[in-house]
Amino acid sequence: MLTLHDNLTSGNGYKCRLLLALLKIPYRRIEYDIDRQETRTQEFLTKVNPNGRIPVLELENGKRLAESNAIIWYLAEGTPYLPADRFARARALSWMCFEQYSHEPNIATVRYWITHKLPMTPERQAALPGKREQGYAALDVMERHLSSKDWFAGGQFSIADIALYAYTHVAGEGGFDLKPYPAVRAWLGRVADRPGHIPITQG
Repeated sequence: MLTLHDNLTSGNGYKCRLLLALLKIPYRRIEYDIDRQETRTQEFLTKVNPNGRIPVLELENGKRLAESNAIIWYLAEGTPYLPADRFARARALSWMCFEQYSHEPNIATVRYWITHKLPMTPERQAALPGKREQGYAALDVMERHLSSKDWFAGGQFSIADIALYAYTHVAGEGGFDLKPYPAVRAWLGRVADRPGHIPITQG
């Protein structure tokens, strides 16, 4: 059986949980308290992920795969969630890179600061306006795309949507207002209506 090393508050972990649920793949889940630095212990760094982060997917043969988008790409191989067309697959990858470089570092980071009640140090206070601006810029890009399309790659629901959905649907927890983004909100509804969808809090 697959094992997912995870934290329930993590949108990156949620990407994996959501796809596993959609694919109806059984797995066991190991929860780590990231506030208590449980992913930075010597045991975790030695046995699970030397980068000290979750999620990590552990295969039946003991091999481990880190990085959420790599995990969902692996899980989606040979399923409808990874487009069969070569260009559509590359488009999915392009949006997943966008999620990691333009979306997650801003929207997810601010959400983490707020929901985990991190002290707003002078460094975080100084970074916050830029992260807000860049987070909204990412939402602007998504809004323009979704104004004429239902999904992000290949005209079908795919892991590109899963990657972007994870932190977009909880952006409000980071103080991002989605009211000005009707196409994004409609897309969030379409994802939530997918058979097998689970909430981020479900393990």
